[in-house]
Amino acid sequence: MATGTPATQSTICENQPDKSSEKPKGFEFWHTKLNSAKYVVAPMVDQSELAWRMLSRKYGAQLCYTPMLHASVFTRNQTYREESLTTCEEDRPLIVQFCANDPQTLLQAAKLAEKYCDAIDINLGCPQKIAKKGHYGAFLQDEWDLLYKMVDLCNRQLSVPVTCKIRVFENVEKTVKYAQMLEKAGCQLLTVHGRTREQKGPMTGLASWKHIKAVKENVSIPVFANGNIQYLEDVDRCVKETGVNGVMSAEGNLHNPALFNGINPPIWEVAEEYMKMVDAYPCPMSYIRGHLFKMFHHAIQIHADIREEVAKGKTVECFKMATQLMRERCLRDIERIKEDPTITYKPSLPHPYWICQPYVRPDPSELNTQSKKQKGENNSDSGSDKSKLKRPLGELSIEDSNLSKKKLKKKMRYPKKCFDVTWKIKYERCGLCANPKGQKCCYGLCRNCCRNKAFVERLDCIGHRFTFKSRPKPYKNEEGPEGPEVTAVAN
Repeated sequence: MATGTPATQSTICENQPDKSSEKPKGFEFWHTKLNSAKYVVAPMVDQSELAWRMLSRKYGAQLCYTPMLHASVFTRNQTYREESLTTCEEDRPLIVQFCANDPQTLLQAAKLAEKYCDAIDINLGCPQKIAKKGHYGAFLQDEWDLLYKMVDLCNRQLSVPVTCKIRVFENVEKTVKYAQMLEKAGCQLLTVHGRTREQKGPMTGLASWKHIKAVKENVSIPVFANGNIQYLEDVDRCVKETGVNGVMSAEGNLHNPALFNGINPPIWEVAEEYMKMVDAYPCPMSYIRGHLFKMFHHAIQIHADIREEVAKGKTVECFKMATQLMRERCLRDIERIKEDPTITYKPSLPHPYWICQPYVRPDPSELNTQSKKQKGENNSDSGSDKSKLKRPLGELSIEDSNLSKKKLKKKMRYPKKCFDVTWKIKYERCGLCANPKGQKCCYGLCRNCCRNKAFVERLDCIGHRFTFKSRPKPYKNEEGPEGPEVTAVAN
């Protein structure tokens, strides 16, 4: 990483030779470095770690992205670099994605990562609130001058190509001009998520392949499509309708890592394989928990106790036990159905709940209709209805019935915990401030107030061990005009 002041760093970067002509561009880059990848695993925060990438590659993924990395943190924190960017020889081709809003910071981070990957991707598609607060992702899509500088600088100074992942505007023509601007700046591959910045959470809705097709027809670099990919048939249909060079999957891949192989294996099998990958490529427990929740999404709605086991798990062994328990439950239900075909579990699903399959988000228009109906109903008792909580909180005693949801969860973890304020030890306040007074203070004050009082008034306090009054005063020993003055303290 470059050292010196920001001005010095900027001068150094500007004076470096242009490397844009030394590396493959556009389709040459896609063919030679990415091996003409068609099946792509998306960059997912806390989800596309090395263990998951290796599992996805086993099931047909041809190109993977790292989770989004913060360029500013990556440049200054070595621990963050070591923990967030892990890879191996088999983990190629690989693209590292960064979020940033400053060209120099992005370049410094990319230079630290370029030798471990085949390209650097700039995140211009994250629509979350944290991206708005940090001023990155999709919230930069209106600042074209800044984006041009970021892409152009990385294209000229990095030894690997630079790519971008974007979201669309509502207007197709503006989206096309946006893509053309990035191509002109030096972007060598463009991933287009066919949703706008506002399409997120319950308002996600369907991605617009119309926008993606328009971008593909008006740029001369490879284009990947992202959105509406739940099965392998969707991949083929997307390529046929839009003409893109590859298809990227995020949520579809999380619910079924074998999506690109066109199969739907049992959930416990892929979970067991993932746990083996975790043994080989360790990752944080929160990543494992998130993946199990995705793979078990439909099953834990039937087996709520396994949901609790996954939620409370703090070690790899805990998650392995939860996976084994899920296997036993699924096999038991399969035998029950064989004995009695009339038994059904979640009949609304296209496959039995123990088969890997996507989660289909509800239509935003339906959610709006439901919310309007709920507003018209009398919900005066909804606040005290504990049955509407996400997780069952067990049998509540009369004393616990008035606790908040947060306190109820603490009560579940620590049954002996008492929230009665009358049980708390009450301390007398300091005579000068709101802090508790020292129990042995001679003046009934807290430590800070006592120190100030004792120092100003030359007092002693036995409780706080201040001896400003009895402490011996320093004296001066003058050796005359030729000797130095020596300050000493008597014992």
